[in-house]
Amino acid sequence: MKIKKELPYLLLILPAFITYTVLTFIPLAMTFGLSLSNWNGSVIKDLKFAGLTNYLSAFSDVRMTTALKNTLFYAVMNPICVTLLAIPLALALNSRMPTRNFQRAAFFFPSVPSILILGYLWSYIMSPMEFGILNKFFGLFGMDAIPWLSSPKMAIWSVLIVSVWSMVGWHACIYIAQMQGISSDFYEAASIDGASKAQQFFRITLPLLRPAVASSTLLLLTSALKVYELPYALTKGGPGSATTMLTQIVIQTGFINKKYGAATAMSIIFCAIVAAIGFIQYKVTHKKEV
Repeated sequence: MKIKKELPYLLLILPAFITYTVLTFIPLAMTFGLSLSNWNGSVIKDLKFAGLTNYLSAFSDVRMTTALKNTLFYAVMNPICVTLLAIPLALALNSRMPTRNFQRAAFFFPSVPSILILGYLWSYIMSPMEFGILNKFFGLFGMDAIPWLSSPKMAIWSVLIVSVWSMVGWHACIYIAQMQGISSDFYEAASIDGASKAQQFFRITLPLLRPAVASSTLLLLTSALKVYELPYALTKGGPGSATTMLTQIVIQTGFINKKYGAATAMSIIFCAIVAAIGFIQYKVTHKKEV
């Protein structure tokens, strides 16, 4: 009898379940199967079982370990930098300035164009050559040219700078929306008790921003772990392998080197890393919210 009562609801979710199974579970199962093979991406009949060879090779691949370090560094620094800049910016843009709508639009605009277009634009701005706009500007003050994208030590920081510039306005909007939901009664009571603006921020605003911080950092973390377009547009992964990310290694292995079996193994490892880091981040932020 219970099944008969629930049957209409099961029939309602059946199309979504079938679609999700066909588009998600079956491709995942096929991907895992291909990761255990030596498939070259074209001839199925030559496909042979390779066991865990692709996984062992991935962990011993110097290119992948280097790319993993670069990706983790970028994934940690990007949310930290964006959050530290977005919250003060949101405070400023949430004030009663006459031009606040124009300023919000101006700061939000860098998140509108494609990140690939922004990458190519900033590769011109940060060019170490004589036509680099930034070096021309600093040259007016007698400074030497800065190797923004040609130095292995500075290249990853240059990628980070462009990424933060493009994202900080969008994430500031998330914090503005959260701030506007905070009741003014809290601030009025704090003012009556003699609390300063700094005390009101750290005792009222910041604690009540935790849900927005959790959402913002999760979005930043997952997008940073999957980053590909920006470093590729700026440096093509160079100089050397200074800005090579995991996604670039996977694409090169599969589409350029024609080692689809190895590429799918790297993809599964990469997905496991993203899922693990995302789960830890969610647990930490959720625990703080509670």
